[in-house]
Amino acid sequence: MNKIYCPLNYTMKLIGTKWKPLVLFHLLEGPIRSGKLQNKIPDISNKMFTQTVRELEKDNLINRKVFPVVPPKVEYELTEKGKSLESILKSLDTWGKEMSAF
Repeated sequence: MNKIYCPLNYTMKLIGTKWKPLVLFHLLEGPIRSGKLQNKIPDISNKMFTQTVRELEKDNLINRKVFPVVPPKVEYELTEKGKSLESILKSLDTWGKEMSAF
């Protein structure tokens, strides 16, 4: 039996959770430290933040860079694959701004 390929299904599997688009959107600004990124998403729990960034890293949408300093410093940035979502994420942001005016 052949599976029918659906590009939207593929996209939604990568970014279709509550938190992934928000993490990706904030990374459009450039590399950012873990704590600052999490602060930009105030409702996300530590556990969910960790799970979300791990999934995004596994799917090659973000890179995680660990600096060998004390205290530990972790920074996230978009990969080229992640950067390719810029127009989608910005369109969602624009749509949200327009619809929140209603």
